[in-house]
Amino acid sequence: MNTATLDKLRSMRLFGMHNAFEAMLHTAAQRDYTPDEMMAHLVQAEWDDRHNRRITRLIAQAKFRYKADITEVDYAQPRGLDKGMLQRLAGCDFIPKAQNIIIVGPTGVGKSFLGSALGHQACLLGYKTYYANTYKLFSNLKKAKADGSYQKIVRKIEKQQVLILDDFGLKPMDAHARMALMEIIEDRHQRCATIITTQLPIKHWHQVIGESTVADAILDRLVHSAHKINLKGESMRKKRGAK
Repeated sequence: MNTATLDKLRSMRLFGMHNAFEAMLHTAAQRDYTPDEMMAHLVQAEWDDRHNRRITRLIAQAKFRYKADITEVDYAQPRGLDKGMLQRLAGCDFIPKAQNIIIVGPTGVGKSFLGSALGHQACLLGYKTYYANTYKLFSNLKKAKADGSYQKIVRKIEKQQVLILDDFGLKPMDAHARMALMEIIEDRHQRCATIITTQLPIKHWHQVIGESTVADAILDRLVHSAHKINLKGESMRKKRGAK
């Protein structure tokens, strides 16, 4: 009878219950449970299994550049990182509030790592997250205009509760990239959170975006509701390489 029960649990894709019940059979632990306790244990096991699989799926779908965890952030390096602020942001209250995060600093100080770590934390809390290198994203969107897949990609981005735009502003935007950015930011404004990492101080963003009217509209939606992290110092990659 137990074998049949296990087969049925597996066929119904109740893998958490299946594994918990199988473990109980092997250890004879079920004898220590009341019927209510056994049911609670099996349901909890199923909930935990589904929750863990959802987190794994969210992390895979996010396509992070770095395997970064908020617990691995290095506060010892003198780069102007406010530990208290970062720990508050790690609570991810900025996501339901649809607030943005802008991380500015020279190359190698850990901007992309911080952005990915905050994105990873969002996944752990069940938020849909997507990471993209800014230049590659807008290059792909330009190609998508030609093959008809543009709206599909934009809709996918629109569904993300957290969007990470890494290495923003490395190259000036052409008209296609500028209007795509405007569309994405407009869709997300006051609805979803966006994390931007960049070497470029915000005061120079107008020059990279181009066309002052569009740049004003983008900055108005991005910057005013943003938490700003300004990093400084030497490249951490360079220091570690020297060591």
